[in-house]
Amino acid sequence: MVNRILLRKSSVNPLPTDLFMSLFQEQFVQVSASLGLLGDISALSVAGDGTPVRTAAFLRSKRVCECRERGIDPCTCNRLYSQPDCNIGWDSHRNCFYFGYHLYMLTASNSHYDLPLYPGLGRASRHDSVSLIVSIKEFEQYDPDWRWKRVLLDAAHDAMPIYRYFESKGIIPFIDLNKRQTGNKKYKDDITVSPEGVPICQKGLAMKNDGNDHTRARRKYRCPLMQSGVCTCDSPCSDSSYGRCVYTYTKDNPRLFPPVARNSDEWNDVYKHRTTVERSNKREKLDYKLEAARHRSTKMWLIRIFGIMMCQHLDAWYQEIEIDLTSTLLVA
Repeated sequence: MVNRILLRKSSVNPLPTDLFMSLFQEQFVQVSASLGLLGDISALSVAGDGTPVRTAAFLRSKRVCECRERGIDPCTCNRLYSQPDCNIGWDSHRNCFYFGYHLYMLTASNSHYDLPLYPGLGRASRHDSVSLIVSIKEFEQYDPDWRWKRVLLDAAHDAMPIYRYFESKGIIPFIDLNKRQTGNKKYKDDITVSPEGVPICQKGLAMKNDGNDHTRARRKYRCPLMQSGVCTCDSPCSDSSYGRCVYTYTKDNPRLFPPVARNSDEWNDVYKHRTTVERSNKREKLDYKLEAARHRSTKMWLIRIFGIMMCQHLDAWYQEIEIDLTSTLLVA
């Protein structure tokens, strides 16, 4: 899917949500951006995550045949479904299957108010990684002038094609590793790397990070047993007085060797803002009671979602006004 998107020429395709998105972007997102509530939109930092939206207990349909009147029940004739774009998905939080949608939300991670940027509504069975790629392409269609600098995602997006996609776009990915893909991996020569992308020496010790060369997109690691220019290892793997050095290149494996090393201070400082999308989803589902609706059409669900997102931006504007008034009173 990523390869198809990268190879396909960019084009503007009409979408059913064009009217909603135009209103939302022009009257709310752009206003919040002008107020400085979204951070630097020329180097946007975005967090993405999906959440289940339960719409009903089971699939409903209406007969369009006369088989029941003829005494044929049940029958295999075609039926009219009120929600044909809903299906069954897995809710990992509630630990159960559900019928409904998969809502994928993109938010501005540098926003103090967890403001949403774009909603992607798909079938419940759609995976987060698929929704991410679809949402990014649709978002770029509505805001082609906005430039992404960072993207913050959880382990559900830990797939090599996604890293390659962001690499081709010049976007720095901050993606947590999938714990199911653990264990040291062979890198080159006699060097293996840990699940976090840190080289392991022959003694089984993690090597020391010795800086990043941004011009060459590589990171340097040194022998972990070097102390004051002396190697304290009983079986050194290098004759050099400087000790063994290993370079990891992002182009070799952007998943294990991202531009910003995992567990570094910069990584931790940026990645802690990923939870902004979870707080945004919580506001929509709990504070604004998204799932309390009883709509039986996607059109009504979209209207409800966009209305809630507009309220989130209005709340942020109101809080900014309250802050300005308070500061004014304090100065006076």
